[in-house]
Amino acid sequence: MVIKLVEVCKVMGIGTSENYALKEVFINPEHVVCLRADDLTRQQLQENKLPEELDKRQEFTRIQLNRGHNGLDLIVVGAPALVEQKLKIPRQILHG
Repeated sequence: MVIKLVEVCKVMGIGTSENYALKEVFINPEHVVCLRADDLTRQQLQENKLPEELDKRQEFTRIQLNRGHNGLDLIVVGAPALVEQKLKIPRQILHG
């Protein structure tokens, strides 16, 4: 089963400027390693560097996916708790 989320993607502009676009991404929850809040993207939103259709109160989550020897990080729209709920990841308490 895959879950549809909205990813914030960098799109290289003319010269050295960076633009951002929103794109759909489909994620297999079994490959998710880590979810964490992405404050840098939230700061870029406050600085009007992200698409205008995003609400200024929006939060973002960095998702780390397992790709074998190396991982893949994606930034998606939504707070970590909301993304976790969409991915239906069961919570587990680690006893160390």
